[in-house]
Amino acid sequence: MANYATYPEHIASGIEWVGTVPKDWSVKPLFGVASTESIKNMDGNVTNVLSLSYGNIIRRNIEENFGLLPESFNTYQIVNPGELILRLTDLQNDKRSLRVGQVKEKGIITSAYLKLVAKNQSINDIYLYRLLHSYDTTKVFYGMGGGLRQSMKFEEMRRLPILVPSIKEQEIIANFLDHETAKIDTLIEKQQQLIKLLKEKRQAVISHAVTKGLNPNAPMRDSGVEWLGEVPGHWILPKVSHVGRVLNGSTPDKNNLSYWADGKIPWLASSCLNSDIVSEPTSYISRKAYNNSSVELISTESLLVGMVGQGKTRGTSAILSFDSCINQNMAAVIPADKVKVKFLFYLFNAMYDDLRELGRGGNQAALNCEIIGALRIPLPSINEQKEIIDFLDCLLDKLGQISDLASKQVDILQERRTALISAAVTGKIDVRNWVTPSHPCARDIGTSCTSQAPVDSRLHGTDVIEEDVA
Repeated sequence: MANYATYPEHIASGIEWVGTVPKDWSVKPLFGVASTESIKNMDGNVTNVLSLSYGNIIRRNIEENFGLLPESFNTYQIVNPGELILRLTDLQNDKRSLRVGQVKEKGIITSAYLKLVAKNQSINDIYLYRLLHSYDTTKVFYGMGGGLRQSMKFEEMRRLPILVPSIKEQEIIANFLDHETAKIDTLIEKQQQLIKLLKEKRQAVISHAVTKGLNPNAPMRDSGVEWLGEVPGHWILPKVSHVGRVLNGSTPDKNNLSYWADGKIPWLASSCLNSDIVSEPTSYISRKAYNNSSVELISTESLLVGMVGQGKTRGTSAILSFDSCINQNMAAVIPADKVKVKFLFYLFNAMYDDLRELGRGGNQAALNCEIIGALRIPLPSINEQKEIIDFLDCLLDKLGQISDLASKQVDILQERRTALISAAVTGKIDVRNWVTPSHPCARDIGTSCTSQAPVDSRLHGTDVIEEDVA
């Protein structure tokens, strides 16, 4: 923020989370600049269903979310462009969500949300949105509210202090933030596109290496397996059950405390599959539980595969790095000497989408040991498996480093965006002389009339990275 001008004089605002404000600014209670109303969609004429998501008011996909929506939208409230929506429920349990959004189109939204309408003679609706967004990101709302779910109504926040510069100044601040945050959002989107590209590249590299090998000149033959297509002619195509033992896990009786108290034997739930390498147990079971139930100790360097669920876990695999028992929602593939577990891991990674399709059907999508054991897989010699593993380990490490850098850049940009909004709406920077770059003043001097902070030097070079990855 040091690259921006500051106001010449400040006074104490009397607001703990704001500190000082420009001398000419005033502080008013929320009810002095905004009102609330809830006009129900009683006749059902408005059908554009909206939702608050990550601080944005977006259209809700009724078809995909059918089971989560009410039978009738007549109790939903009608909202119009410019109005503000606040979700002030469950403040105690959810401190990560963004709770303030501004409506861009007419629609309906749940009446559980608070709607605010700016009093235009007192405050600019975009400025008010930016200010409340700043309060939101600095977690002001979490010290307010009450009740079991710690929620608030308008009556409980009507005296929330609102910083009020002149209307003209509010408009300049709103325009400045619209312009500057749009530039930051564009940079964020580019980094997110790069992360997506890297993820696709990673999957493509793995799939090609474990199904086609590293030698582009190797003679190929039809595998007879639809998802595989052609494979190197010297590779074999065994079933998984021919190259390893496939077995299921189980869960000892949770109601029997003697099975879980003071346990020493590692046991895993399917949540462990969130990591490529499983390095610690979910829990421990006792020797009594091990002896009296159908659990079996799975040896280290085995492959674990998720079998149940509509989420991403079904078909996900991970390498077990210690001896452990597993629950019934996973299968374990204990590989024989002729197959490396890391090669098997990469292979199952390449098969992920096809595995999920095999597990569809019934009341709950699920795989089983029979399905996994019957899969035909391409398998080179042990030495060639090692070469493929080394190649993938090296390349994926490089891709991972680039992806991590892009993720850090997204974090930096988001932090800058948040800081910029907060600084502008609380008077920590002076943008009164700012004009849009299309303004004649900006064209004459080649820039806007307020000095702009440079983009972080770590953000340069994206185009080069994208070309390298592609």
